[in-house]
Amino acid sequence: MPLYLIRHGETALNAARVLQPADTPLGPLGLRQAEAIARRVAGLGIAAIVSSDQRRALQTAEAIATATGLLVAADPLLQERNFGALRGLPYDTLGFDPLTMTQAPAGGESMSAFIRRIEQAFARLLTLRARARGPLAVVTHGLVIQAVLQAHVTLPAGMALPQRIGNTSLTIASAQPPHIVTLLDSTSHLEAGAADRASGLCGG
Repeated sequence: MPLYLIRHGETALNAARVLQPADTPLGPLGLRQAEAIARRVAGLGIAAIVSSDQRRALQTAEAIATATGLLVAADPLLQERNFGALRGLPYDTLGFDPLTMTQAPAGGESMSAFIRRIEQAFARLLTLRARARGPLAVVTHGLVIQAVLQAHVTLPAGMALPQRIGNTSLTIASAQPPHIVTLLDSTSHLEAGAADRASGLCGG
């Protein structure tokens, strides 16, 4: 049975390319995207839903819960990387790339600490999937999904890591080693009026 990795819907700060606080909600487009991914996964037989406890992810997960009748389990291990004092600042004005910085911003999380947290999160996801006895929907953030793709799953030959993860994109990976990815960063459920904006910030 697979893991369904889902990025949250768009926020106004995603669109404005701002590193966002933890309590940032979905914007109007993000709410439509959440409804669209909910419709898509409602027919995939998911047995359980786990989500980052940050607001934008929970709102996306709650749309899936409404469509499936399942409850959402919130897990702080699935939070986006913590950028501390950089939250609230426009990404393009910083003069450096905080998404790839190795050191911890003031009050934030270093790359190594983030990677260790995602290792713990992935191990927990495998346990939850086994307990669910069916596919597990995992609603989280762009950098979290990228970290999982880089270190914890296997991409088949010819499948390359995406430079960014689309809002409400769906990635499917086997829960059994070597965790082969069968679908990567798919946003085919988004119609023109709710399409992922490639200019939006993925991370933070």
